[in-house]
Amino acid sequence: MLSLEPSSYLLLLIDFQTRLAPAIEGAAAAIDNARRLAEGAALLGATIVATEQNPEKLGPTTPELAGRAARTVSKMSFDASAAPGFPTDLLEGRPIIVAGFEAHVCVLQTVLALLAEGRQVFVAADAVGSRRAENKAAALHRMERYGAEIVTTEMVLFEWLGSAEHPHFRDISRLVK
Repeated sequence: MLSLEPSSYLLLLIDFQTRLAPAIEGAAAAIDNARRLAEGAALLGATIVATEQNPEKLGPTTPELAGRAARTVSKMSFDASAAPGFPTDLLEGRPIIVAGFEAHVCVLQTVLALLAEGRQVFVAADAVGSRRAENKAAALHRMERYGAEIVTTEMVLFEWLGSAEHPHFRDISRLVK
C-alpha cells in the first residue's frame, strides 16, 4: 500500500516519446494514464522526473506529458538510472512510481536496477506499454517477481488521497472520470 504522503514520492516517466508512441500497443491509454498520474502528482506535491531515449531519433516527450517533469534526462542507456545526469539525489528515501515505454526494455531495466539498489518501486501497469502485449505481460511479471508492486493509476491516486475527506478528493476524482 502507498502509505506515505504523496509529496514523498517520485513519479518516473520513462520514454513517452512522439516517434515511439505509434509503435506501442495501447499507447494512447498508457499516455492518458501517465498524464493522470502526472496531474495527480503535481496536485499532491510528488516530484516528477522524465526520460527520453535517444531523443534525436525518437523525438521529444509526447505533448500530453511535455513540461510536467521537474527534470528531463536524455539517455542512451536502457536503464534510466545509469544515464549521465539522472537525478539520483531525488530518489533518496522516496518510493518510486514508474510509468513508461517500453515495458520490457527501458522500464524493466530501470525497475530492476532500482530494486537492486533497495528502492521501493511501484509500476503502474495501465501506464506502461510495449510494441506487443506479450512483452508487456512478461515484463510486468518479471518486475513483480523481483519485488516491484504492480498497481494501476487509480490505485495510486486514491491511495495517495487516503480518504474522501482529502481536500483534493474532487480534483482527483475528476482526473479518473
